[in-house]
Amino acid sequence: MNRIKIFDEYMREGVVKRQAVNKPRSEFLIKESERGYNFLLELIKKIGISDGSANDIVKICYDILMELVRAKMLLQGLNASGYKAHEAEVSYLRVLSFNESEIQFADQMRFFRNGMIYYGTILDKEYAEKVLEFTKKNYLKLRKILKVE
Repeated sequence: MNRIKIFDEYMREGVVKRQAVNKPRSEFLIKESERGYNFLLELIKKIGISDGSANDIVKICYDILMELVRAKMLLQGLNASGYKAHEAEVSYLRVLSFNESEIQFADQMRFFRNGMIYYGTILDKEYAEKVLEFTKKNYLKLRKILKVE
Protein backbone atom coordinates (compact mmCIF):
# COMPACT_ATOMS: atom_id res chain seq x y z
CA MET A 1 0.00 0.00 0.00
CA ASN A 2 1.51 3.29 -1.11
CA ARG A 3 1.38 6.43 0.99
CA ILE A 4 -1.58 8.59 0.04
CA LYS A 5 -0.66 11.72 -1.96
CA ILE A 6 -1.51 15.32 -1.15
CA PHE A 7 -4.99 16.25 -2.45
CA ASP A 8 -3.67 18.91 -4.85
CA GLU A 9 -1.72 16.20 -6.70
CA TYR A 10 -4.98 14.45 -7.58
CA MET A 11 -6.30 17.76 -8.90
CA ARG A 12 -3.18 18.29 -11.03
CA GLU A 13 -3.50 14.73 -12.38
CA GLY A 14 -7.15 15.33 -13.34
CA VAL A 15 -8.55 12.74 -10.94
CA VAL A 16 -10.37 15.58 -9.15
CA LYS A 17 -12.03 18.25 -11.24
CA ARG A 18 -13.79 21.49 -10.46
CA GLN A 19 -17.48 21.57 -11.25
CA ALA A 20 -20.58 23.50 -10.23
CA VAL A 21 -21.58 23.05 -6.61
CA ASN A 22 -24.08 20.19 -6.45
CA LYS A 23 -26.12 20.76 -3.31
CA PRO A 24 -28.95 18.30 -4.14
CA ARG A 25 -26.52 15.41 -4.67
CA SER A 26 -24.62 16.42 -1.54
CA GLU A 27 -27.84 16.37 0.49
CA PHE A 28 -28.68 12.95 -0.96
CA LEU A 29 -25.27 11.57 0.07
CA ILE A 30 -25.66 12.97 3.59
CA LYS A 31 -29.05 11.25 3.91
CA GLU A 32 -27.65 8.00 2.51
CA SER A 33 -24.80 8.14 4.98
CA GLU A 34 -27.22 8.70 7.85
CA ARG A 35 -29.41 5.82 6.65
CA GLY A 36 -26.37 3.58 6.36
CA TYR A 37 -25.10 4.59 9.81
CA ASN A 38 -28.46 3.83 11.44
CA PHE A 39 -28.60 0.49 9.61
CA LEU A 40 -25.06 -0.30 10.79
CA LEU A 41 -25.96 0.39 14.43
CA GLU A 42 -29.08 -1.77 14.14
CA LEU A 43 -27.11 -4.55 12.47
CA ILE A 44 -24.46 -4.51 15.21
CA LYS A 45 -27.16 -4.49 17.89
CA LYS A 46 -29.03 -7.44 16.36
CA ILE A 47 -26.26 -9.70 15.07
CA GLY A 48 -23.05 -8.24 16.47
CA ILE A 49 -19.66 -8.48 14.84
CA SER A 50 -18.11 -11.82 13.95
CA ASP A 51 -15.48 -13.07 11.56
CA GLY A 52 -18.38 -13.91 9.23
CA SER A 53 -19.77 -10.37 9.21
CA ALA A 54 -16.43 -8.51 9.28
CA ASN A 55 -16.20 -7.86 5.53
CA ASP A 56 -19.74 -6.50 5.38
CA ILE A 57 -19.20 -4.25 8.40
CA VAL A 58 -16.01 -2.79 6.90
CA LYS A 59 -17.68 -2.15 3.52
CA ILE A 60 -20.64 -0.42 5.17
CA CYS A 61 -18.35 1.70 7.38
CA TYR A 62 -16.22 2.76 4.43
CA ASP A 63 -19.29 3.76 2.40
CA ILE A 64 -20.76 5.76 5.30
CA LEU A 65 -17.61 7.85 5.69
CA MET A 66 -16.88 8.32 1.99
CA GLU A 67 -20.45 9.45 1.29
CA LEU A 68 -19.88 12.32 3.73
CA VAL A 69 -16.49 13.13 2.19
CA ARG A 70 -18.07 13.19 -1.29
CA ALA A 71 -20.89 15.37 0.02
CA LYS A 72 -18.38 17.93 1.31
CA MET A 73 -16.42 17.83 -1.93
CA LEU A 74 -19.60 18.44 -3.95
CA LEU A 75 -20.40 21.46 -1.78
CA GLN A 76 -16.93 22.79 -2.64
CA GLY A 77 -17.46 22.20 -6.37
CA LEU A 78 -15.12 19.18 -6.51
CA ASN A 79 -15.64 15.72 -7.95
CA ALA A 80 -13.28 12.74 -8.10
CA SER A 81 -13.76 10.14 -10.80
CA GLY A 82 -11.94 7.33 -12.53
CA TYR A 83 -8.71 5.66 -11.57
CA LYS A 84 -7.51 6.74 -8.08
CA ALA A 85 -10.79 8.56 -7.28
CA HIS A 86 -11.13 6.73 -3.96
CA GLU A 87 -7.55 7.61 -3.03
CA ALA A 88 -8.30 11.26 -3.81
CA GLU A 89 -11.38 11.19 -1.59
CA VAL A 90 -9.37 9.74 1.28
CA SER A 91 -6.69 12.37 0.66
CA TYR A 92 -9.39 15.06 0.97
CA LEU A 93 -9.52 14.21 4.68
CA ARG A 94 -6.29 16.25 4.98
CA VAL A 95 -8.12 19.27 3.60
CA LEU A 96 -10.72 18.66 6.33
CA SER A 97 -7.96 18.74 9.00
CA PHE A 98 -7.90 15.03 9.83
CA ASN A 99 -4.59 13.92 11.29
CA GLU A 100 -2.19 11.60 9.48
CA SER A 101 -3.03 8.52 11.53
CA GLU A 102 -6.74 8.98 10.71
CA ILE A 103 -5.94 9.43 7.04
CA GLN A 104 -3.73 6.35 7.00
CA PHE A 105 -6.43 4.28 8.72
CA ALA A 106 -9.05 5.48 6.22
CA ASP A 107 -6.65 4.58 3.41
CA GLN A 108 -6.16 1.14 4.93
CA MET A 109 -9.95 0.71 4.92
CA ARG A 110 -9.98 1.70 1.24
CA PHE A 111 -7.19 -0.75 0.47
CA PHE A 112 -8.91 -3.65 2.28
CA ARG A 113 -12.29 -2.81 0.73
CA ASN A 114 -10.71 -3.01 -2.73
CA GLY A 115 -9.06 -6.26 -1.67
CA MET A 116 -12.44 -7.70 -0.73
CA ILE A 117 -14.05 -6.65 -4.00
CA TYR A 118 -11.24 -7.58 -6.39
CA TYR A 119 -9.02 -10.15 -4.68
CA GLY A 120 -11.14 -12.06 -2.16
CA THR A 121 -9.57 -10.56 0.97
CA ILE A 122 -11.17 -11.87 4.17
CA LEU A 123 -11.09 -9.65 7.25
CA ASP A 124 -11.62 -10.66 10.87
CA LYS A 125 -13.76 -9.55 13.79
CA GLU A 126 -10.89 -7.72 15.49
CA TYR A 127 -10.25 -5.48 12.47
CA ALA A 128 -14.00 -4.88 11.96
CA GLU A 129 -14.28 -3.70 15.58
CA LYS A 130 -11.46 -1.18 15.02
CA VAL A 131 -13.16 0.03 11.84
CA LEU A 132 -16.48 0.40 13.68
CA GLU A 133 -14.91 2.55 16.40
CA PHE A 134 -13.11 4.66 13.80
CA THR A 135 -16.39 5.10 11.93
CA LYS A 136 -18.38 6.11 15.01
CA LYS A 137 -15.81 8.76 15.91
CA ASN A 138 -15.34 10.13 12.42
CA TYR A 139 -18.97 9.96 11.31
CA LEU A 140 -19.76 12.56 13.97
CA LYS A 141 -16.69 14.61 13.06
CA LEU A 142 -17.65 14.70 9.37
CA ARG A 143 -21.25 15.61 10.16
CA LYS A 144 -19.98 18.55 12.21
CA ILE A 145 -17.78 19.63 9.31
CA LEU A 146 -20.86 19.46 7.08
CA LYS A 147 -22.84 21.26 9.81
CA VAL A 148 -25.49 18.54 9.86
CA GLU A 149 -27.33 18.06 13.14
